[in-house]
Amino acid sequence: MIIVMKEKATAPQIDRVKERLDQCGLGIHLSQGVERTIIGAIGPKKPGLMESIEAMDGVEKVVPILKPFKLASLEFKTTSIVKAGGVEFGGNQAVLIAGPCAVENEDQLFKTAQAVKAAGASMLRGGAFKPRTSPYAFQGLEKEGLKILKNVSQAVEIPFVTEVTNPMDVELIADYADMLQIGARNMQNFTLLKEVGKAGKPVILKRGLAATIEEWLMAAEYILSEGNYQVVLCERGIRTYETATRNTLDLSAIPLVKQLSHLPIIADPSHGTGKRPLVTPLSRAAIAAGADGLLIEVHPDPENALSDGPQSLTFENFEDLIAQVRPVAEAIGRQL
Repeated sequence: MIIVMKEKATAPQIDRVKERLDQCGLGIHLSQGVERTIIGAIGPKKPGLMESIEAMDGVEKVVPILKPFKLASLEFKTTSIVKAGGVEFGGNQAVLIAGPCAVENEDQLFKTAQAVKAAGASMLRGGAFKPRTSPYAFQGLEKEGLKILKNVSQAVEIPFVTEVTNPMDVELIADYADMLQIGARNMQNFTLLKEVGKAGKPVILKRGLAATIEEWLMAAEYILSEGNYQVVLCERGIRTYETATRNTLDLSAIPLVKQLSHLPIIADPSHGTGKRPLVTPLSRAAIAAGADGLLIEVHPDPENALSDGPQSLTFENFEDLIAQVRPVAEAIGRQL
């Protein structure tokens, strides 16, 4: 349930409500806004508890949360702004994140970081740990890749996001990265989700290969339940019967998630299509559908990329993408 405190509720009144909830064995999640404090109480229903809480001093109203994803629900909070390395997700500006699928060497990443920042990207992406379908495919440079990402990020002055695949690596990667990413294959790796939640770093949570929207939001709930509310959802395409594209980018998920959750949502048309010529058209469509940003794969030499070359844009492709997407953003009252 959600306890909405009165506008002038005092700190002792808020503390008494929290103490009562704690006595009932409920998990407490505090959201303090400019005007009001909202307390989320998570746990089993107890007869008469809502009524007794509503009668306490300083309480304006008590609202039951009907969705299974309590903390991610729009009932818990109307909007969320997630901040990572000076970049804001969920505000008026749509965020552009760009870079290679995998960090291959410092020269490759440095050239890419310079190019995408000059074109208009506000965050760099790059994989140091790469979970691949084939055990024989390039798996990433691991810790050396993290060092390269950090060096390039500082040199170019652009924050970066990178994927974490193993619960044991969360602390290591969090020491380097401005933002963590949970990939599609790990969306329901619940141990990993909990560790990322405990780390407290902003995180991008990609939708699983065949996950329903409810399963996706429940995965976000694992992170939120550990006290980390800095979660950005990412629609990256789901697996369907269609084989003409790598995945099927579910654009309907973007406005639907906004009707269900307060979490920002971005789109990854690179993985969503797997084909370079389709990335820009789907980027336009995603922004038109209300996406809070785009995650784009860019490489200086896609034909010789160690991973995801067919879906990676050249520097010129990326500049063209921004030129085509910016008018769409402006048409719906957003900046790019």
